[in-house]
Amino acid sequence: MHIILNNSSMIPIYEQLMEQIKSEIISGKLEDNEALPSVRALSGELKISALTVKKAYDKLEEEGFVTTIHGKGTFVSAADKQLALEARKKAVEDDFAKAVEKAKSVKMTREEIYGIMEILLEVYE
Repeated sequence: MHIILNNSSMIPIYEQLMEQIKSEIISGKLEDNEALPSVRALSGELKISALTVKKAYDKLEEEGFVTTIHGKGTFVSAADKQLALEARKKAVEDDFAKAVEKAKSVKMTREEIYGIMEILLEVYE
């Protein structure tokens, strides 16, 4: 598993870790029933707190991406990649909703919001 964390990001480390593991599950790099590194091993490898890794694993389990078996480890459980992809799309939708809410709070018009989206889509294509 190849994880890159950005300590200067505004996104918490556990969320960065979660998103990268989710991406690897959805892309198929991590397969169903594949074991993830132990909390201790991954925290040592990434040089972060074991509690941070544990929090990421717990959140992934809440979302149905992994299953933890006490004494055995944490395993990929997102056999339904479509369900995992839908979860990611829902997260994007939620982010858009927050952005639109913020834009509306500063009295941006629909046209201004669309204009920003057009620019962003061009930048990221």
